[in-house]
Amino acid sequence: MLEILLERCRDVSAYTRSRVLQVWGELCEEHAVSIGLWNEVAAAAAERLEEKSAIVRKSALNVLIMMLQHNPFGPQLRTASFEATLVQYKKKLNELQPNPASESVLDGLPFDGDTCNGDGDVGIENEEEVGQVTKGQQDSLTDSCLPHMAEGIVQNDSSVPDVGNLEQTRALVASLEAGLRFSKCVSATMPTLIQLMASSSATDKDVAIECICYNIYSNIGDLAALEFIVGALVAKGDISTSTISALWDFFCFNVSGTTAEQSRGALSVLCMAAKSSHGILVSHLQDIIVIGFGHWAKVDPLLARTACIALHRFSEADRKKLLSSNGTWIFGILESLITGFWLPDNIWYAAADKAIGAIYAIYPTPETFASDLVKKSLSSMFDGGGGDELQNDIEDGCSSVLLTAQKQKAKKDKTDAESQHVPNGIPPADAVKENGINAELGLAASEDAILDSLSERAEKEIISGGSAEKNWIGHCAPFLSKLCRNFNLMQKYPELQASGMLALCQFMIIDANFCEANLQLLFTVVENAPSETVLSNCTIVLGDLAVRFPNLLEPWTENMYARLWDSSVSVRKNAVLLLSHLILNDMMKVKGYINEMAMRLEDEDDRISNLAKLFFHELSKKGSNPMYNLLPDILGKLCNQNLKRESFCNIMQFLISSIKKDKQMEALVVKLCNRFNVRQWEYVSYCLSQLAFSEKGMKKLMESFKTYEHALSEDSVMHYFKNIIIKSTKFAKPELKSCIEEFEEKLNKFHMERKEQ
Repeated sequence: MLEILLERCRDVSAYTRSRVLQVWGELCEEHAVSIGLWNEVAAAAAERLEEKSAIVRKSALNVLIMMLQHNPFGPQLRTASFEATLVQYKKKLNELQPNPASESVLDGLPFDGDTCNGDGDVGIENEEEVGQVTKGQQDSLTDSCLPHMAEGIVQNDSSVPDVGNLEQTRALVASLEAGLRFSKCVSATMPTLIQLMASSSATDKDVAIECICYNIYSNIGDLAALEFIVGALVAKGDISTSTISALWDFFCFNVSGTTAEQSRGALSVLCMAAKSSHGILVSHLQDIIVIGFGHWAKVDPLLARTACIALHRFSEADRKKLLSSNGTWIFGILESLITGFWLPDNIWYAAADKAIGAIYAIYPTPETFASDLVKKSLSSMFDGGGGDELQNDIEDGCSSVLLTAQKQKAKKDKTDAESQHVPNGIPPADAVKENGINAELGLAASEDAILDSLSERAEKEIISGGSAEKNWIGHCAPFLSKLCRNFNLMQKYPELQASGMLALCQFMIIDANFCEANLQLLFTVVENAPSETVLSNCTIVLGDLAVRFPNLLEPWTENMYARLWDSSVSVRKNAVLLLSHLILNDMMKVKGYINEMAMRLEDEDDRISNLAKLFFHELSKKGSNPMYNLLPDILGKLCNQNLKRESFCNIMQFLISSIKKDKQMEALVVKLCNRFNVRQWEYVSYCLSQLAFSEKGMKKLMESFKTYEHALSEDSVMHYFKNIIIKSTKFAKPELKSCIEEFEEKLNKFHMERKEQ
């Protein structure tokens, strides 16, 4: 019967499809769907999201909502957590089973509810076990700057609880595999859900937002796209007030059965909407404070982070209202969040970041408040115990200083931007003295010069000013530099190195002198740090430094390109993104290392390969196509690399396809012909065969015969020249055809002569 219901999900009648999906939703709510059939239902519902019929789409969305609410795999559906746990239990299964089958254990799971214990109740026993496993996973964030990433999950799960004998372990592994499939299936629906947000059907929009509320664990890219779309829809008035009210009901736990995670998801969507309409949040100010920082924040610590984001989204008028009514209480809570220890380590950083951002947005004089925070962090750092406790204190202290430095720099930049609109800036005393000569000569100091002087002085006061001018965070700079140079300590505590290096890098972004003094240290860490998190963070920071101080980073260009060869996928991906941004925005010259980026076209990771392709595609659009000038140099350097022939051909074929103009093609013929040396015969001839030859191009090839006649002895070279002749003959005019035929005879003659020699 259940298999017939699955078949009817694809019935020709839209009404039938809708009703069948509703039945599946009811079955899921009653826990009447076995684990073996669970992913089949999820896949069918996800497939129906692309239906033309609105009633079918609505029913499919409701099925996915029910499946998320009543799934048997636990409250957290993070793919990384499932994968890490699955690896551990597969190892345990291998220990119990000397010769495990090569197939996935899930393939043996029945689809009709019959399970390995014979009574159809595997879902009940193993659901509890799966729940116990998944609840223990770290609720890690996708923030690249967090020290605790996926690798931390694996470390924490290295000792998994024993679930019993071979059959029980096999059943648990099967359940975990099913959970992993379900997590991936739900995550894959995000692009479709985002499309439904732009649907003309109000029902689609409302239900999609509700579904996304449950599916708020998407990656940063998806959430950024979702925030943009929600903001645009709110600005146009396309999101109904009933949807906003429903989201508030979820956040305030007015809907029975609402969990802390669902409440946070609802508030996240409301924060997205508040970007376009600040009034959405002010009506529930008290609820945000009580729920966001109260008991529920301890149940789901990420709720405190989301509440800080909500405070940051308040309008200027709402912030004043907040200060007058609950100011002392709110700032006391934010301070305890930053300096207290009630948040888990892997969540504290993200929450503290948003909390300090809220302070700088709301507090009248955030510098004084931040100064007190830094003092408390430094006091706890040096007044604590030793060992791991000291390491944690220093780590938290570094992070507090880092976050404060970020917000202080941001506030300084904002002040600079606002001062651009002030008609009469008041120059500082030093600036007046320096411009005294100009004043005597009757020359008024320009407004831009005054603003530059103010900006430069403000920067010096943050980090490297005199002792009387330094901010509190400036006094931390020497300590940070010495701490990060203690490589023995850093290798012993990777999390400490992650926090310390992030703080150091933020200080380097603020101050040019401090940056220059610590550049060697930064690149030493980038080349030798064992932690993938540290390497990724430092690689990202290099881009910020290159934008901020291009002259300082210019001598280190080769070292920046070297990150493209890192063994870590994350580091290589960040390096491709970094270099793409700098080159395409004219912040870095291409120079002679572009072949390193070309090598990423054949990266083993598909995402990196696609990013490299996107880079070269965008580069070919700039000006008169720089690829024309870069190709010969790339060819020469790739020939000297230890590349497989197939990889070389794929790379050059892609790059040559970006050359569209006939004149550039014709000029490339000459350039490539001049590169026929001993080591490049076959490669150069292959590149020539990939060009689209015009009549002029063919003539230039014939005229350059002397440059490649010595290479015609090779069969592979001759093969590519024959391909050129075949392609050119198809579209050549009668006059040119006769020339091509003569050229072919000449090639054959020289080929035979050279082979005999």
